[in-house]
Amino acid sequence: MRATAAASRTTGNVDKPPLAVKTAYGFGSVALGVTETGFNYFLLIFYSQVMGLDSRMVGIAVTVALLFDAICDPIVGFWSDHLRSRWGRRHPFMYGSAIPVALSYFLLWNPPSDWGHEQLFWYLLLLSILVRTFITFFETPSSALVPELSADYDERSSLAGFRLFFGWSGGNVMTVLMFFVIFPAAVTATISNGQFNREAYTTYGVIASALILVSIMVCALGTHGRIAHLAPPLVSQTMSIRSIFSELRQTLASRSFVGLFGAAVLGAVATGLSASLAFYFTTYFWGFSPQQIGIIVLGVFVSAALGALIAPIASRRLGKKRGAIIIGLVAFLGSPLPIVLRLIDVLPPNGAPFIFWFVLITNTLDTALVIGFQILTVAMIADLVEQAELRTGKRSEGLFFAAVSFVRKTVLGLGLVAASLVLTMADFPADAQQGEVAPEILWRLGAFYVPTILALWLAMIAVLSTYNLTRNQHEDNLKQLARTRAETSTRTVGQSSI
Repeated sequence: MRATAAASRTTGNVDKPPLAVKTAYGFGSVALGVTETGFNYFLLIFYSQVMGLDSRMVGIAVTVALLFDAICDPIVGFWSDHLRSRWGRRHPFMYGSAIPVALSYFLLWNPPSDWGHEQLFWYLLLLSILVRTFITFFETPSSALVPELSADYDERSSLAGFRLFFGWSGGNVMTVLMFFVIFPAAVTATISNGQFNREAYTTYGVIASALILVSIMVCALGTHGRIAHLAPPLVSQTMSIRSIFSELRQTLASRSFVGLFGAAVLGAVATGLSASLAFYFTTYFWGFSPQQIGIIVLGVFVSAALGALIAPIASRRLGKKRGAIIIGLVAFLGSPLPIVLRLIDVLPPNGAPFIFWFVLITNTLDTALVIGFQILTVAMIADLVEQAELRTGKRSEGLFFAAVSFVRKTVLGLGLVAASLVLTMADFPADAQQGEVAPEILWRLGAFYVPTILALWLAMIAVLSTYNLTRNQHEDNLKQLARTRAETSTRTVGQSSI
């Protein structure tokens, strides 16, 4: 009986997890959503335009921090696959990361006010490393729960949908709060736009850190009751660089994973570039007010809900790979369309009501498709777990998600560097106020950005097309594993009865 129970747990729970568990699990992604939104959207503007640090130095600090953090991913993934504790493999990491992530994120937004540029650079570098490292100790083990909570092909898309919905919504809550409440409250007699008041970012740090702490604890506590149903740890193995990379090679040696891996590289650079320049475009290129930007950001709540609905439908009707490619092509070709229309002088001038509504609607729809695309790719990773288990005899969920996180973090900073290079090539001025940037500079900003982002997105789709695991193949993998475990269980019971 014990052998049979243990064998069944290695497949995860094929039935649908309760809604409360899925909600708590998804809510944990708020922590990553908040930190990623801060790094991607506010950090460059805060440290370069508010604190006065050269934008290239900000890019270097964030990139170096990401490289340090990336080293932690395979270590944490390997560790969480092998950890033996009364709280299972994943939850000790989840609980232990809560306070360190929240505290370091608070300090990131509160640098000393009297430090010079060199001191400020080292402060930014150190805190960026700490935040990125601590969030890895939560995100990698918690992400690895997707294939453990359910083995069903479509249910994994649903779980990934909850995860991405809360991740986008959580980060978006803080962004909306910034533009509707915090930035307007930071307007003074000498600062007409609260985006350029450092007090706004101090307030942001307090609220965001508290939300991160709550998010991690809700996820850990809400999934705690499922520990007994999760896969047991792998056979104990000494953790070393050699053992980690040896297991990585064995586990990830498949054409489908290589396709996802390569797509993740290109997607991470594109995401970093797009996110880092997002508020440059809304603030300077389109000339929107903080309130208008806040409304555009509000649209992301609609996008998250639409994306979470689109992905499972695409999974059922098209399959994950085909659905991801179709959704991705529409999303990524449409993303720079408003900028292109401005560059060729088709749109009316800034300030016309049409401009705001056009950007709002196109951004909301495009972001929904991007979220749907991301949900499907996460579910595609989860399906590779059983394929690898058939080949290696090991369930290494942590290594799978750590590997993708590793490459994303390793190259995501390149997107920020690319953004700083685009700003440099456009000759974009530092400490620029809204309305003070020359039209020719804004035109160059769009002209350098569009071909770069399109090349990255389309290359990503091309590489993703090499993924070849279908629904039928996944279900065959589950059947083969069930037969293997049944045979192993029968042999074990027979041996114990002799």
